[in-house]
Amino acid sequence: MANSPALLLPLLLLGFVLFVALPLLVSADDPYRYFTWTVTYGDIYPLGSKQQGILINGQFPGPRIDCVTNDNIIVNVINKIDGPFLITWNGIKQRKNSWQDGVLGTNCPIPPNSNYTYKFQTKDQIGSFFYFPSVGMQRAAGGFGALNVYQRPLIPVPYPTPSGDFTLLIGDWYRTGHKVLQQTLDSGKDLSFPDGLIINGGQPTAFNGDQGKTYLFRISNVGLTNSINFRIQNHKLKLVEVEGTHTLQNIYDSLDIYVGQSLAVLWLELPGHWLHPAQPPYQIHGSMQQARTFRWNLTASAARPNPQGSYHYGTIPRARSLHIFNSAPMIGGKQRYAVNGVSYVVPDTPLKLADNFNIANVFAWDSLPFPPTAGPAVLGTPVVRFNLHDFIEIVFENTDNTIQTWHLDGYDFWVVGYGLGKWTQNVTKSYNLVDAVTRHTVQVYPNGWSAILVSLDNEGMWNLRSSMWARQYLGQQFYFRVWTPQKSNSNEYDIPRMLYCVARLLVSTISRNLRNYFVC
Repeated sequence: MANSPALLLPLLLLGFVLFVALPLLVSADDPYRYFTWTVTYGDIYPLGSKQQGILINGQFPGPRIDCVTNDNIIVNVINKIDGPFLITWNGIKQRKNSWQDGVLGTNCPIPPNSNYTYKFQTKDQIGSFFYFPSVGMQRAAGGFGALNVYQRPLIPVPYPTPSGDFTLLIGDWYRTGHKVLQQTLDSGKDLSFPDGLIINGGQPTAFNGDQGKTYLFRISNVGLTNSINFRIQNHKLKLVEVEGTHTLQNIYDSLDIYVGQSLAVLWLELPGHWLHPAQPPYQIHGSMQQARTFRWNLTASAARPNPQGSYHYGTIPRARSLHIFNSAPMIGGKQRYAVNGVSYVVPDTPLKLADNFNIANVFAWDSLPFPPTAGPAVLGTPVVRFNLHDFIEIVFENTDNTIQTWHLDGYDFWVVGYGLGKWTQNVTKSYNLVDAVTRHTVQVYPNGWSAILVSLDNEGMWNLRSSMWARQYLGQQFYFRVWTPQKSNSNEYDIPRMLYCVARLLVSTISRNLRNYFVC
């Protein structure tokens, strides 16, 4: 017979009381930065005509966060729009803290007229990042902003202090509202080509500078679909950082930046010049050759006081090798996107909570086939399990005739190779195992492949997804669960207070256990 209900109910409720009392473990020695953000709708004019946008504190784009390595960031988000809302912090690793990642697999969305306080640390990071809404197609309405992590005073960067530091959020844009875009996708249709390209919300973008001085530009592609080619007329660009990696400082006329990617460049100012980003010409070979020139500066300091190249990734044995194929199947007469033949369906319960409370029938362990099986694509909610500290290879193979971009939450990874055609074991001989850049988002060229290496040293539930947001929304994503049986705050922080829907989950668990008792 099951435990008596008289004992079961108090024990479960006691677990809830203990749960809500647990504090978030952050470093007491590092500074705190506090923000209160109110999310509303408001009028915006990104392409010259009025649209309804998502504003943060009345701003589009949202407020820029400037912080320093290891700062503790506390952001109280108050949702005043008419639907659930989440913010994800693109490129912030959320060390031991996937609870704060801000995607539907780890967080309950913030209901209208409610709030949630994100608490995370920019642990051991430096560089140019951004945030954006992760629910539905809200990203198409705004709600995004820059997040720049500066070095600590004693950590040098490998270039002189610039005379100015500018942030450019560039991306494609639709005149159609995000709700209509989402309805289009829900109806089984794909989106049309975007209506334009905007910089920093569509405002005229110019700056004043002094001739002969050096300026830093942090550029992020915050769009939905399209790559950009960034150039400044009559100037050269010196690449100095890619998503937190200090690079060899090569000089370029222009730089390709794919959806979800960020980089930083230095240039010498000549007065009176405007910024002219443009859609890149369709020259895959040239773009791939450029990407191969992005190299790790092995002697530059990292966020910690040690050289970036002190971690010899190329000599580490690989625990697993995953091959990931994107596809665009029709399922039930509707357009979907899939990974290895499985199109991801977002469950009502966040995966991280279902795993934490052992709630059944929310997702399926290891249900993503490697390699993909023959037959039609299916709907599913796969979670692939890994052991903490596994070192793995992932090969992305793109059989479409369009560029793909892939993002992994919780990590950066070494991009060790690009190629056209089908990946074979022989191409591993060309991998860069010495000075490949680490980044969080990688492009995969049409009918080509990209290979990455990643050290799974961050316990939690982590989203691997297409950065092309319509494809992500229609199923081109899944989750990693990185885990160790050794329960410790040195591996992963406990569940935070006030995660919405937790009480509902506990009530559901209590009810299920009571039903099981009476059935017995």
